[in-house]
This record gives sequence, structure tokens and C-alpha cells, in this order.
Amino acid sequence: MRLATELRRLREAAGLNARQAAALLGVNPAQITHIESGLAGVSEQRLRRLASHYACTDEEFVNALVAMATDRTRGWWEEYRGSLPTPFLDLAELEHYATYLREVALLYVPGLLQTEDYARAVYSYRVPELPADETELRVRHRAERRVILADTAVPYEAVIHEAALRIRVGDRTAARAQLAQILELSHADQATVRIIPFDLDGFAGATSTMKYAGGLVPKLDTVVRDGPNGTSFVDSEAQLAAFRTLFRKVESVSLDPARSRDFIHRLTKEL
Repeated sequence: MRLATELRRLREAAGLNARQAAALLGVNPAQITHIESGLAGVSEQRLRRLASHYACTDEEFVNALVAMATDRTRGWWEEYRGSLPTPFLDLAELEHYATYLREVALLYVPGLLQTEDYARAVYSYRVPELPADETELRVRHRAERRVILADTAVPYEAVIHEAALRIRVGDRTAARAQLAQILELSHADQATVRIIPFDLDGFAGATSTMKYAGGLVPKLDTVVRDGPNGTSFVDSEAQLAAFRTLFRKVESVSLDPARSRDFIHRLTKEL
């Protein structure tokens, strides 16, 4: 879908409609529509021809689009297709291909750091209530996403507010286990966890919850936001620039990794 979006943006920036683009390739206009809707793939040759006709001279960007168009990897998330909503699969795929991941969490522990008991408690609050088998599917899917932290070298940085650590989503035992898991995962070579304490003066980033996924090139970065109506994926350049700035601001007021681990240790003792 992201490839389709970028090809449409290139065509529109060139001032061409779908019929004109189709004429450049000698195909039916419906084929361009299908490509730009994510309903059909596109070969490397045709993609490069389109980029040339659209006067796109950013070779690194075009090469990144080609990589997206020609990749045929069938990821672990595909076993959930037809069982879980598509955004769950999209999120796992996004994380798999990210060059780096950054998160800001204010009320809940980030999904990649959650224990199964914590995730199960989160899903139990959903209204309307989920069937037990779907709850377990979601919990298992969330646990499998942690492969990013265990088996890959994707740099991951999470900035977590103290509120997310103190809110007992489950019971005391689950809360203690959750803090222990955050500490364990924070020691991974590619992982960084920072904490924003309650006693911080002047923190105005209280609506900054987000996941930022780096693409092969900055133009292909993506921000994931969770809202009342579900998950949304943000990819406009202006919004991406704003979220990069927002992350730097939130990061700058957080504790460094060593002090953050000490902070979590103290919270664990309180439990």
C-alpha cells in the first residue's frame, strides 16, 4: 500500500492523470489504477520507466521503491491473515522492514515490551469484549513481534512516561513481571529505554504517544498512531518532519538509559 501511495504521489507531482501515465507504458488506464490502489504489483522495469516519466531524479528513493516492489518475503505475520484485522499484519510488516524504531508511550507500556499477561489484560478491557480465542491470537501475535528485539539488529528506542509503569493493567504480580521484562529487554545491544518521571517540570508532551518507523530512505518513514477508531499510519513528509521534531523534544527531557534502569529498579522494589 505504501508503494502504491508513493507511485500515485509521483504521478500527481508530475501533473499527469492515470490515463496519461498508462499511455507512457502502453497499458490500460485500469492497470495504473490497480497499481496505485495496491491491487496489483509492478515490475522493476515498469517502475523505473514510470519514475523516469515522472521526472523523479532521486535515485536512492527510486531504488528503495524497487526494493519494495520486488520483495517477495512471506513474513511470520501472514499466518494471521484472515484471523486478525489487517492493521495488525501491517504493523508487524512495518516493524520487520524498519531501519530503526522509536516509540513514545504515556499510559501503556509499548507493545514490543509487553508481557503476555500485560497484553492479555489490555485486550480484556476492549468493548465490545473479544472472544477468548481472538484475545489469545492477539496476545500471541504481540509476543511474536518481539522477534525484532531478539533476533535482529534494528535499533529500537522507547521513551516511556512513569504513568505507564505505575498503572496496574493487571495485578501486582503481572506489574512486577512487566517491569522486569522492560529491564531485561533494555539490555539488548540495539535497545534503549528512557523514562519520563512525574516530577519533571514543564513537560507538555502529554499527547505525544506514537511509533516512528524509519524507512529505507527518510521519505519512506512512517508514524503509527492509535486512536478511538483504530490504528492510523501517517506518511506525509510535513507530518513526518513534525513527529521527528516532537520525538527529539520528548527524548531530550527523559532520563538517560542508566538512570532509567535505576528508576525502574526502584519502582519494582515498591511493588
